[in-house]
Amino acid sequence: MIDVSLLGCGGMMPLKDRWLTSCLLHCGGRSVLIDCGEGTQIAMKNIGARFKPIDMICITHFHADHISGLPGLLLSMGNEGREEPVTFVGPKGLEQVVKSLCVIAPNLPFDMKFIEQEETFSFSCGELIVTPFWVQHSVDCLGYGFYLPRKGKFNTEKAKLNEVPMLLWGPLRKSGQAEYEGRIYTYDMVSDGERKGIKLVYCTDTRPTDSIVDNAKNADLFICEGLHYDTEKLKKVKKAGHMLYSEAAEIAKRADVKCMWLTHFSPAVKEPEEGLDTARKIFPCTECGFDGKTVQLRFEDT
Repeated sequence: MIDVSLLGCGGMMPLKDRWLTSCLLHCGGRSVLIDCGEGTQIAMKNIGARFKPIDMICITHFHADHISGLPGLLLSMGNEGREEPVTFVGPKGLEQVVKSLCVIAPNLPFDMKFIEQEETFSFSCGELIVTPFWVQHSVDCLGYGFYLPRKGKFNTEKAKLNEVPMLLWGPLRKSGQAEYEGRIYTYDMVSDGERKGIKLVYCTDTRPTDSIVDNAKNADLFICEGLHYDTEKLKKVKKAGHMLYSEAAEIAKRADVKCMWLTHFSPAVKEPEEGLDTARKIFPCTECGFDGKTVQLRFEDT
């Protein structure tokens, strides 16, 4: 399963009850943070999350409302006893930006590793498969897909047919591979094909693009920016490289996702739910995000 928590849903500037952009994922004892706007630490405290388990920080782009909370967060991670390396993912120039911010967060007790995306590629964080993809903003900007695969069901008859010793059945279920008497056995020798996993896609600060549709296809949860719902604001929203609720809903519909959460609201949008119908007319399973909104994504019962 994947625990998903929106930490901050604000764009441009924080409001009294809305911190700047950030989202926390937790899976298999590891945490992944997407963006780190101002107030991220406080938002994490509000939901009872810890800083130490953050293994990866995925940055969409280098605008301040997505990265200005980073120095304080890194210091808090160190104060909680983090010593293992932390991996950062983001557009080209990431290392320079993060190290510049860390001038006010010196002597961190952990190393920092950097994956700078020029040609996007997938990689793993624990059990999660992470896939960055390019979106369309006023600067280089990434969306992120996360996939948790699920092993096939254990098949006793297949295990016997492949002459897998019974004493290895348990270890294969647990680790996927085992060696016995000089032979290597793998989980595919004792199981049916892989079952449907869990897919989550996150993107913000972008105009609608085919890359979002392609990467969000059949996602269990699609978290997408909706800067504003008023169609009269479209010209201004387009110029800034953002999108309306209705545009996000069109993407969700094309991608055939199960559910969409809107986030990254303009400070001018005081009550995001007032415009929710503009999205639901296009994609009914649309919800407005809010700071602290949390869900646990689980495997289907198959």
